[in-house]
Amino acid sequence: MTEERLPALSVTGEGGNLTLTIDGDLVLPHATALHLALQDVAANQDARFDLSEVGRFDTSGAWLLVGAQQRFAAAGHELTIIGANDEVDSLIRAVADAMPKPEAPLPARNGIITKMDHTGRAVTASLQYGLALIAYLGLFLARLGRSLRHPREFRLISLVHHCQEVGIKAVPIVSLMAFLIGVVLAFQGSAQLRQFGAEVFVVDLIAISVLRELGILLTAIIVAGRTASAFTASIGSMKMREEIDAMRTLGLDPAMVLFVPRILALLLMLPILGLIANLMGLFGGGLMSWIELGISPAMFHTRLVEGSGAGHLMVGMIKAPVFALIIGIVGCHAGMQVQSNAESLGRMTSNAVVTAIFAVIVADALFSLFFAQIGI
Repeated sequence: MTEERLPALSVTGEGGNLTLTIDGDLVLPHATALHLALQDVAANQDARFDLSEVGRFDTSGAWLLVGAQQRFAAAGHELTIIGANDEVDSLIRAVADAMPKPEAPLPARNGIITKMDHTGRAVTASLQYGLALIAYLGLFLARLGRSLRHPREFRLISLVHHCQEVGIKAVPIVSLMAFLIGVVLAFQGSAQLRQFGAEVFVVDLIAISVLRELGILLTAIIVAGRTASAFTASIGSMKMREEIDAMRTLGLDPAMVLFVPRILALLLMLPILGLIANLMGLFGGGLMSWIELGISPAMFHTRLVEGSGAGHLMVGMIKAPVFALIIGIVGCHAGMQVQSNAESLGRMTSNAVVTAIFAVIVADALFSLFFAQIGI
């Protein structure tokens, strides 16, 4: 076995003829000492690195030489390696190719062209997202039609479970929210209408606001917050654990198993939750009107029947299935976009909630404009 030789660095010559000579083994155990010795050599002129006396040589030695070359190059000088055999020269080239290369920063782009580019990319991404949601809507309708043709494929137990999760467990928070909204409307409305002696019209204010807009809208926003996130988290975690791939391997359709029961449960339960919200909103408004204005329950009921017809209730209820479809499709789509990491799951869950709430509000605004144009 060859005895290991400690490397010794000698520096000879000057004035452009600087030569660095290493005598010994350039291997890992001696890399630190040799690195410190090379740092003491000033990179203020061109130099040569003589490896003719080097014994054993490994990648740590190649890394030291390449690093020295880079230091000389950064100072505007050249460090040439001489005396290396083919094996050492090949190893040095391999290490030099593997060294990280600094990327030149992209030039800053300013002006109207950059802004137009960013705007165009954002619009394109929005259109692609909208098309993806439409595709998921079509997928849901296709699988729902398939389940009607083949009832054995429909998962009734899953539907009942999701109806409980989406609807029954949301009743307390929806009821409390609607009750407080009715109280606030009655209190604020009475404060304004009292100035004109028209306190009795607070009943019309409560009825139209709750039945036509606020009841179903705020219910949909609450359901979007708790259900869209739940859909995304459950489907996304299944995708992270590769359970959806396992479904496909077993011949199960993820859309039939995961999407149809969830979205259908929303379609069934959101109108019911909207009706509960309407009742609680009217109850809260009637209670506050009785306390604040002295409008008895009988008078409140009479004014409610005379001043607001069933049309306001129908306008609110027509929105419920549309809101349910929006919330369910957004939640399921976001769950399927989750990647194999927890950070992606959290990001998509947050995006699903924000997107669902925003889409519900936009849809409500479009409904309002539509009903106003047709005079309902």
